[in-house]
Amino acid sequence: MKFTKRYETYMRGIRTAEQELPAVGLKRLKKMLKKCRSHRSPHHKTTSSSSDAEADGSRRCPGHCSVCDGSFFPSLLDEMSAVVGCFNEKAKKLLELHLASGFKKYVMWFSNRCHRNHGQLIQQGKDLVTYAIINAVAMRKILKKYDKIHYSKQGQEFKAQAQSLHIEILQSPWLSELMAFYMNLRRSKKNETAMELFGDCSLTFDDDQPTLSCNLFDSMRVDISLTCSVCLDTMFDPVSLSCGHIFCYLCCCSAASVTIVDGLKSADHRSKCPLCRQAGVFPNAVHLDELNMLLSYRLSGVLGEENADGTS
Repeated sequence: MKFTKRYETYMRGIRTAEQELPAVGLKRLKKMLKKCRSHRSPHHKTTSSSSDAEADGSRRCPGHCSVCDGSFFPSLLDEMSAVVGCFNEKAKKLLELHLASGFKKYVMWFSNRCHRNHGQLIQQGKDLVTYAIINAVAMRKILKKYDKIHYSKQGQEFKAQAQSLHIEILQSPWLSELMAFYMNLRRSKKNETAMELFGDCSLTFDDDQPTLSCNLFDSMRVDISLTCSVCLDTMFDPVSLSCGHIFCYLCCCSAASVTIVDGLKSADHRSKCPLCRQAGVFPNAVHLDELNMLLSYRLSGVLGEENADGTS
């Protein structure tokens, strides 16, 4: 089954299961590209290889093309913004439900009667990750098709722009949180028979370099380094800045020139990410509590094994 048909079938299925979710109009965008190609093909045929540069220039989409300058990219931008916004909101609510404690937990679980056991939480997490990944694949494929038709790199440039606008869903901090959420539940005795959320998900320490990895839909693989780029150690109390980069909370406070007590919300909007140098990324930083729980558990296990080896 071709991806477009598979994508449309998946989106129709989840629309019948719950409220309609935002999606990439993959079929409509492909029709736009097909129309553009049909208009250009009679006028731009490669007849000779004598001048590759001239041929490439002649085959590029002209400036007045309605696909390039007014329809394709704005439409895709709006659709991906809606998809990422929906994913982030639902993932945040799910994780808040799992991490809630005391009276707040009672209130939240009472108001979410359909998600009162861990099995249902895992199923909802699985659905969210599938929704995120299939839309990430859809975006990747349509941009690749755009570049192929137009002999350009505008699709790749748009992907870079999407990352800077925080609508690249694989950069969402909630994706790494859902991965950690799954692993935390999987090690619980109550969830030994829980369904698989990912094809393969693991936290490895190769040469003391921690990496969170998973094989995702359509042979995609995500590797998230959990070594802080500031202190060069395993992240402690990790937070994700609004640019998508993850650091230790203490390192973020140091980079933003704020105290631990004041917190990152008090950071100057001119303060920049230590990696990408984007300004204004600290006030909306997200604490990755599930990831912190996972790292704490695994590190305690690693230290326990080292102590056991030392005393044996």
